Amino acid sequence: MLQPIKAHRVVSAKVIADKIHITGFRILHAEMNSPFDFDTNAIKLFDNTTKFDLAFNLEENLIKSDFFIEIKTESKENTNLEEATAKFHFAYIFNVENFKELTVVVDDTNLDINGGLANSLASIVYSTTRGILMTRFQGTALADFILPVRDPNELIN
Repeated sequence: MLQPIKAHRVVSAKVIADKIHITGFRILHAEMNSPFDFDTNAIKLFDNTTKFDLAFNLEENLIKSDFFIEIKTESKENTNLEEATAKFHFAYIFNVENFKELTVVVDDTNLDINGGLANSLASIVYSTTRGILMTRFQGTALADFILPVRDPNELIN
């Protein structure tokens, strides 16, 4: 059973990249609207919102990350009757060999996690998602969208 990670504070153990393994990945929701007659030259901007959640199974050294993203074009006035949109939910499962060393159990449902580990996981999830979206959007009205570079600490908070 996975429990949500609700807090982050400094735990002194060192994050070792070689001990973090992606053991699973799923696209849980994928929805895209790319109107046939959409004029991509009329796009002013791509608006996007993201949400990042972590849950854990301490006994099995597992962390699940859910990443949600919604994207919508904003076109120049009176150009596109309908905007292009996309909505995705990705789930990543990580095995962290030294997970117990990087955490402090607060109670049955709360865990404080090393900030470096949370940052590393957010970075992996975000950059992997960027690549997935780039391939998924080829041949659509969202083909020019690239998930912008973002501070992983913003995702965690």
